[in-house]
Amino acid sequence: MAGYANSPNMRRYQQSEEHVDMDVFHASPQPMSQQHYSPPSFSHPQAYSDDYRIRSVPESARNSEYSRTDFTRPERGRQYGSSNRDLSSPDHSRIARPAQVYSEDYMSPPQHPSPQWGPVHVSRFSQQSFETPVQSRSASPTLVSGRVTPMNRLPHTKLQQDSWPNTPMHQSNVSLAALLPGGHSPVMSKDWVKEGYIARLHERDDSEIWKGWKRHLYFAVPYLTILNTLMYLGYFAYRIYCVADAQNRKQQSYAQAWIFIGVEVAVAIPSLMHNIWTMWAIKQRRRPRLRLVNDDVPTVDVFVTCCGEDDEVVLDTVRGACDIDYPKDRFRVIVLDDGKSASLEEAVNHLDMIHRNVVYMARPKFPGVPHHFKAGNLNYGLDAVHNLPGGAGTYMAALDADMIPERDWLRAILPHLLLDDRMALACPPQLFYNTPPSDPLAQSLDFFVHVIEPIKDALGVAWCTGSGYVVRREALDQIGNFPLGSLAEDVATSTLLLGKGWKTAYIHEPLQFGTVPEDYGGHLKQRTRWAIGTVDTAFKLKFCLWGEQVREMTFAQRFSGFLYAALSMYTILLTISIFAIPVILAMGKPLVAFADETQLQWLIRICFASVIVNRVTEFALSLPAGYHTAMRGSRYQIWMSPYLALCIVRSFVLPKWLGGQTQAFKPTGSLGSALNERDPRTRKGMFRRVFAILFNYMAWFHMAFVYLTLVGVVYSSYRCFKVPGGWQNILKCLMMSAFYPPCTAFTLCSSLWVPIAYAIDPPSMPDREALLVRDNKTEVAHPTRKAKKIAFGGQAVWFELEYTMTTLYTCFAFVATFWFIGTTL
Repeated sequence: MAGYANSPNMRRYQQSEEHVDMDVFHASPQPMSQQHYSPPSFSHPQAYSDDYRIRSVPESARNSEYSRTDFTRPERGRQYGSSNRDLSSPDHSRIARPAQVYSEDYMSPPQHPSPQWGPVHVSRFSQQSFETPVQSRSASPTLVSGRVTPMNRLPHTKLQQDSWPNTPMHQSNVSLAALLPGGHSPVMSKDWVKEGYIARLHERDDSEIWKGWKRHLYFAVPYLTILNTLMYLGYFAYRIYCVADAQNRKQQSYAQAWIFIGVEVAVAIPSLMHNIWTMWAIKQRRRPRLRLVNDDVPTVDVFVTCCGEDDEVVLDTVRGACDIDYPKDRFRVIVLDDGKSASLEEAVNHLDMIHRNVVYMARPKFPGVPHHFKAGNLNYGLDAVHNLPGGAGTYMAALDADMIPERDWLRAILPHLLLDDRMALACPPQLFYNTPPSDPLAQSLDFFVHVIEPIKDALGVAWCTGSGYVVRREALDQIGNFPLGSLAEDVATSTLLLGKGWKTAYIHEPLQFGTVPEDYGGHLKQRTRWAIGTVDTAFKLKFCLWGEQVREMTFAQRFSGFLYAALSMYTILLTISIFAIPVILAMGKPLVAFADETQLQWLIRICFASVIVNRVTEFALSLPAGYHTAMRGSRYQIWMSPYLALCIVRSFVLPKWLGGQTQAFKPTGSLGSALNERDPRTRKGMFRRVFAILFNYMAWFHMAFVYLTLVGVVYSSYRCFKVPGGWQNILKCLMMSAFYPPCTAFTLCSSLWVPIAYAIDPPSMPDREALLVRDNKTEVAHPTRKAKKIAFGGQAVWFELEYTMTTLYTCFAFVATFWFIGTTL
């Protein structure tokens, strides 16, 4: 899903989210009638190993030749005289007529594109990229207004009133090269799928992530999920029957039993909804692992979005992007800095002297003019690249400031777009290299990216993951670029693309690694922002159920859009319902009702069967991500619910005069200074950490629940020990109250204790540099093999012990039904 980089000590886009304008998310414009062109290029088939299965094409397509667009700039002289860095550059002698060398000393740029730049991207919807009636463009002044932010050190043509970006002079797709002697005429579309261009490395793109017996067992997941759902529903149906029968026979009300059923159903609903979604995994996903293996490749603009992150974090991403295995003259890296850091600009310009395809941009921001955070920054970049030499690339790719791409990133993503004309967007999972041991806050997205997203992809509902994606410019033009007014521009973009009949793909390969927030507050802000953005997008798109913007969606795509928004909103009901647990325990009455001992026996037996099937299903379903990852995710849904509910109520329910405002979670009071809870050298003391998380971050709610629930458990247990009739009746009384299997009250207490446990004993993490392997010559860094995996820590052992004990206790209760339960009361 979606969001900006999560590195320490950075200023995020959501800094001023308390004043987000959520009313400018608009419908996509109607397509224009311009013709679409793709960048021409020469064909350069290369020889690869015989075991690659190469897609073949007709001979006519194989023999066609095109001109080639070059995204690099000629080498400039040294500007850092004191630097010892080797600024030598690759040989560009193959360029027949080099472009005008730009520098700060030039007072005016060339008044026409360089001759050797062939026709590049054009879309029949290209006018929508700049000025649309629905404002789906950069919020700050764009090329249309004539006020352009200087890009890097390159001077630009001043826009005249009769030279709009939609005219041939400034269209990215139309070059003057075709008008020169020997110039090539624009062509309709280049057929990149030629013999020797795309290699099929494996039948499955996730073949390196998980394999063997795990994959074979995973085939049973849909059937286990169906069985698990039926068992769950059957168990609750029998519970309801027993309570109703007991009331009819004994002529008394069992309010506490009804409340307990309601709480258990409320807690189970998210799992049941996921089960319904998981059942569709019966449709097997078969996306192959592909590679673009030729140097005659499409042009790509790689955007690195940042806003106040540490320079070194951003530069590691930029260096990694420059180092990818892709022809230098076919892509450029554009740093979109909303923080306007002078030091970052200088460092990026230094990198440009080495690679000559790096550009720094910082859009202007004016007081009182909404800038729309990341979406506005991306839209500004989409507009601004039209003014760079060669215009805009055929494809646009984006990286968060902290997401370091693997070297085969573009070569792995692009084939899926090239093989299907209707494929608008392809994205890899967001993976992380600084996840702490045991991942106590469930910060990794492993369950979502390894389990949920592949299922969605099989059903044609792949969402933009927010970083690492590659998107077709033509498709973006049709929806008016990135929609403004949403905190989840990635989800909104992919949803609008699906609504227009485009396809999206999820590439299940480890192609990028970033960082998770390094403090509790950063984690809350990130996740609440995602939830608000998802719900807001759903409201604007009518929950994907009807409307012009979702007209072309399939049933699965509509259901997905509805499901995840509904789950986010459901946290309100879940938060309210779980607080009923301490109340009914304090009532001191049995939590289950039954008319006779036989009903009690079958209640426990059916509960046992449901629990065992659920445990087996959880294990099988979590195989791609890891069993402990799935368990962390289950606890996360419980303890995070109060925060999500608070932000959703504040954003969508409360009026402004009652404090309603659209914003992510904001701590109360003043923290004074960062807790630095994961740095063993600078972290605050335990008392300071606990106080901050309890009161500034409102974990007092969690503490109150745990305290009141344990008091209720003690009180109800005390009443059971006063029951006459011996130890058998005492055990039966306990099983019918606080210790009714599978001990839901204790599971809730354990989940809601997570923030307090984190404050008491936070994980320790080394410096970021210790998690990277850096090339001393190029300074390119990639995460170590160990850093890419989540270490197994003591907290995971404790939670697994607790989970195992509750399961064993349920087994004991099952055995007891054949021993003493049902004999006497």
